[in-house]
Amino acid sequence: MRVDVLGLQAFVSIAERGSFHAAASHLNLSQTALSHRIRKLEESLGTTLLLRTTRQVSLTPAGSALLPRARKIFEELGAAIDEARVDAADAEEEVAVGCLPTIAVHCMPSVIAEFARRYPAVRVRVHDNSASEIADKVQSGQAEFGVTIVAANRWDLELKPVVKEPFVLVSHRSMPLARSESLTWAQLQGLPLVRISAETGNRILIDDALGARREALTWRYEVQRVITAVSLVRSAIGYAIVPQLALDSVDAGELVAIPLRSPSISRTLGIVTRKNMLLRPAARDLLALVSEALRNSVSDKDA
Repeated sequence: MRVDVLGLQAFVSIAERGSFHAAASHLNLSQTALSHRIRKLEESLGTTLLLRTTRQVSLTPAGSALLPRARKIFEELGAAIDEARVDAADAEEEVAVGCLPTIAVHCMPSVIAEFARRYPAVRVRVHDNSASEIADKVQSGQAEFGVTIVAANRWDLELKPVVKEPFVLVSHRSMPLARSESLTWAQLQGLPLVRISAETGNRILIDDALGARREALTWRYEVQRVITAVSLVRSAIGYAIVPQLALDSVDAGELVAIPLRSPSISRTLGIVTRKNMLLRPAARDLLALVSEALRNSVSDKDA
């Protein structure tokens, strides 16, 4: 059975004010319209709720039984509406975004600084996670969008490429390859290399591009994070293949990045959002700032 909210509203207003005239004025209705609502409600319930005389309005036994329950309905409805408004206001004061750790460290400080200038009252939550975790955050609504590797997509998510970022060899300046202008993968054979975990999108991209050739390389160390791989290179115990922007995630110091070829491998970075989900204005502006920062970062490296 459908609840006649307008009829209940009219009934409660009449019962509380004691007259059709006062209730009609309160609800900004004509007395004819108010009478129509009450008649429709009584017909749907199959009983009379109000007894109307020339001087006053009184409740029938059915009306007396219904009134406290109807009041409770409107109290709960009002509380629910107030809660929804508070939730909406809280949501408007925070933007959550998922972001790969290397990108979060490289781009987010300047992006958030500019965003804070435009939206000083809006909080920013950054989930600096792996590509799969970012997809989970966006899919569940914990993040409005994500900055991630463009790869196989989920049916309810939309990926938009922004920029291509090459992988490079990171070397300590004291190591033999440090002065090379570029290197082929074949030149890395026999050298101690730091490998990223197979659970990461970066490792998958490298393995797919190299195919069987990856087995000819000496992967002496394996770590979970790019930043850890770079830290090992700083100790001059080996070389690491990492995304170009990774060196900007740490204090490079005595480290250098050398382009790789035959093959050249890159990852496409992009924005992931939920399909058919419009971003709020603040989130759209943050997305635009992140996209611009990504494009500028890679183009600056190419220049």
